[in-house]
Amino acid sequence: MKGEIRELGTDQTLYGIKISSQYGERTISDLDGNFSLNISKFPAWLYFSGIGHEKDSLLVYNEKKPLTIFLKSTIQELKGLVVSASRRLQKIEEVPISMEIIKAELIDNKGLANLEQVVDLSPGVYAMDGQVSIRGGGGYAYGVGSRVLVLTNGMPLISPDLGDVKWTSIPMESVSQVEITKGASSVLYGSGALNGTIALTNREPTPSGELRVKLQSGVYDNPRSKSLIWWNKNPTTTLVDMYYGKMHKQIGYTVSGSGFFTPGYKDGEREDRGRLSGSLIFRPKKISRLKTGLHFSGQYENVGRFIIWESDSTGYTPSGGGSPHINPNSSITRESSVRLTVDPYLKYFDKKGNRHELKGRYYLVSIGSPDGIFSTSLAEMFYGDYQFMKRWGVKHTFTTGVTGSANKVRSSSFGDHNSLNAAGYAQYDFKLKRFGATAGVRAEYFRQDKRAPDSQFDLWSTKSDVPIYPVFRSALHYALTENTHLRASFGQGVRFPAVGERYTEAVNGGVTIFSNPEIRPEKGWAVELGAKQVFKIGGWKGKLDVAGFVNNYNNMIEFVFGYYKPDSIIITSVAEAESWIGFKADNTEDARITGIETSFSSQGKIKNVELSSLIGYTYMNPVSLNQDSAYLETFSDTTTNMLKYRFKHLVKVDVQATYKNIYLGASARYNSFMSNIDKIFEAELYGQEILPGLGQYRLENQEGSLVFDGRVGCSFKKKYNVSFIVNNILNTEYSSRPADLQAPRQFLVQLRYGL
Repeated sequence: MKGEIRELGTDQTLYGIKISSQYGERTISDLDGNFSLNISKFPAWLYFSGIGHEKDSLLVYNEKKPLTIFLKSTIQELKGLVVSASRRLQKIEEVPISMEIIKAELIDNKGLANLEQVVDLSPGVYAMDGQVSIRGGGGYAYGVGSRVLVLTNGMPLISPDLGDVKWTSIPMESVSQVEITKGASSVLYGSGALNGTIALTNREPTPSGELRVKLQSGVYDNPRSKSLIWWNKNPTTTLVDMYYGKMHKQIGYTVSGSGFFTPGYKDGEREDRGRLSGSLIFRPKKISRLKTGLHFSGQYENVGRFIIWESDSTGYTPSGGGSPHINPNSSITRESSVRLTVDPYLKYFDKKGNRHELKGRYYLVSIGSPDGIFSTSLAEMFYGDYQFMKRWGVKHTFTTGVTGSANKVRSSSFGDHNSLNAAGYAQYDFKLKRFGATAGVRAEYFRQDKRAPDSQFDLWSTKSDVPIYPVFRSALHYALTENTHLRASFGQGVRFPAVGERYTEAVNGGVTIFSNPEIRPEKGWAVELGAKQVFKIGGWKGKLDVAGFVNNYNNMIEFVFGYYKPDSIIITSVAEAESWIGFKADNTEDARITGIETSFSSQGKIKNVELSSLIGYTYMNPVSLNQDSAYLETFSDTTTNMLKYRFKHLVKVDVQATYKNIYLGASARYNSFMSNIDKIFEAELYGQEILPGLGQYRLENQEGSLVFDGRVGCSFKKKYNVSFIVNNILNTEYSSRPADLQAPRQFLVQLRYGL
């Protein structure tokens, strides 16, 4: 048996890789990466291992054809490999757009319970009550709509009804890394990627089998302000995660489960959820170039939705008369719901080495109540994508494909609606030594119900609309040296309105939502110039990244909190007036966000200490280009045109040091003061404050928020790990958005089993 060993992503040959068979034969790769091994009988398992690269194995049936084996570099090499930036495997240094990788180890060490908490670690990213904003691209949208597209198994996971991300339903227990791309990515992924993408990479089953178990228990401390305490016994949290994967010759599988239970630190904000997910893989013996399989995930949850506080002094108690346990008028909304995904796929390499990939998704989302899991809404998405990739050596790569999805929504809050989205896309990548270039285009069609297509486009400004909306992308990369990389990128984006944004007519959590069927799609573009420098000290490597960016948006959809009484209605009481206060989606904004971002990540050993870090600072200037005086009057600070619910400064720091089997980690996060919100939040109506105490609270808290976390842990017997985590060490009182105080200090104990 003959073959060669190469590094995945760089295609470099590898010297000194150990190769052995299940029958005991052994050899080592030479300077050109070649090896020769005499195997006594077939079939036989071959095992590959070497310093700086992950172990791998392969089942071979004969010695007729030489093998080419690709080994992945370990994290210490800091050669991160990503897929989501260009829908193909790349070294992160060569990606021509800002990107961060968050590894599963950091997720576990910090005791994070869902994806929203995970992405909040990344520089330039801010999570606010279910909404994630990258570099100020998103504000407060009342849990509806998302300008950031989440991808699992390479496909969008945006709900068909609200157009949001169900952060707590995503199976983090089976994730190996999270890739965060900053900037418009609609060319590759379509509507929803206006502000960036968050892509998850799942663990692959191994021939030896892999078992991972995590048990985590925590308790919330009393807050500094005693008036916030509503409990007799401090609230607790319990998390249980399990994952197992194994490959048996041609058939492999993974199975994972998770349970999370807490009464919540806010009165009535209980969260109980259980999830089962997994995958099946089949590699036919007679068709070695084919891989097919199925991913699935199902979750049931029972939660309480907290919207606004009773007052600033009782910020953990909901509005509407206090605790939901004693007052049925409390604004807490109880939901019992399910989420289900089924993702079949097929990947095939033809005789010319071209890649064909076909994948699909069925996604079911319900919004229910204690009366039934489908009582408010049942939404379904049917999604399919075919992709073709051809490579000519290492210089040329051409990727093209077609995508289609159909959504079906049945709801008592938004009515019954259907939508159809279809697209074709193409991208060309060129690489010549140190230089790389990318160009791509996508043609998008979207229609909701029997309306005119939202994808209408005025071709060449002739006022002759066509129902296809085009978006473009281009990027350049140049390596000055092996460790110095320059980049420039331009990308366009579009996002079509969700059903919930257009048609919701409901009272949720004591807050009224008004419909607006006439809202239009959001559009935008992003430009970035950046540089990345790699540093090496022995076995430690660090990456410093600096980027300047401009994000421009048109027709931004914002949920504006206001007083929406028609002129024809005569008010005779405060109660009648209050019924016309609430949120309404509208195309309120043309906006531009300029800024600069610096991030530093590292991994590796300096002498006997392993150091890792993820540090970033983002300066943003998010301004409204809307000059309508009536709209500007809705700003809480009318002396500035800074966008609502945004910050100028974001800082993220996480550092960990490991000595032998003990590690110590610390993190900090800072955001400056949110100077602009909806003015009516601080106003009075008929002599009563709409949100009691908010105006005074904001006057007394204008320095922004700085929060520290810490952790310490140790590993023993190779597969066991125990850790102690403290979140919000200084017990800082802070809010993520108006009338929503965040958690007090929390203590967590965690026990993990697995590699």
